Amino acid sequence: MEDQLRLFVEETSWYNDLVLGAMLPEKWWAPLPHFYRGWLRNYIGGTLLYMVSGILWCFYIYYLKRNVYLPKDAIPTRKAMLLQIKVAMKAMPWYCALPTISEYMIEHGWTKCFPRISDVGFAQYLSYICVYLIIVEFGIYWMHRELHDIKPLYKYLHATHHIYNKQNTLSPFAGLAFHPLDGILQAVPHVVALFLVPMHFTAHIALLFLEALWTANIHDCIHGQVWPVMGAGYHTIHHTTYRHNYGHYTIWMDWMFGTLRDPLEDDAKKI
Repeated sequence: MEDQLRLFVEETSWYNDLVLGAMLPEKWWAPLPHFYRGWLRNYIGGTLLYMVSGILWCFYIYYLKRNVYLPKDAIPTRKAMLLQIKVAMKAMPWYCALPTISEYMIEHGWTKCFPRISDVGFAQYLSYICVYLIIVEFGIYWMHRELHDIKPLYKYLHATHHIYNKQNTLSPFAGLAFHPLDGILQAVPHVVALFLVPMHFTAHIALLFLEALWTANIHDCIHGQVWPVMGAGYHTIHHTTYRHNYGHYTIWMDWMFGTLRDPLEDDAKKI
């Protein structure tokens, strides 16, 4: 057990050295305790991922491919995108507390995480990831749905995100434009799953940060039509009806619990 915990600490320390060493003078971060180094690394990494992916994504779909993926009247204004960036950046320091706390719990042996794939074998590794993702999908669906159904939660938390309720107000930058507590609550299932199923540590960290890319994807209003993926077409409907398509990666939870609305069927009705 001690050897496993040491491997977790070594891995997070390597991440810290890699990111902080590349971005900041060592004298600024070397005196910090390990926990705060982790938070600072997560903050820098999360901010870079959000800004770089958002800028490249928007440049491609709104400028290089202007009027190819979206009609001109569906492209958000710069003002709308800057507002989304402002909301996301105010929340980013708080968002980064969650992966930092999850790393702390993992490093202290409170979860079922394991450090190496060889600890369980590749087949078990894949099966654990599948179970982990099912738990995450279920948890995010119900967390998201309750943020709508419980009126105070919607009014004081989730409504911050739902001011973006039309195609021409949604953009990849809206993906993290939440009240800080709202964003954290919707990511909590990733951490809860660590106590329920064995999970590879590196895969957990990667999936947490891939959330930023995924949420950018489902807010770009471009329907990819890849079953059973909960793509942007489904999520755009969520922003316009408020009562459908609460799911995260797939449509399965909405299908199971009766809240699925298909964008292709909606388009067919309009013709």
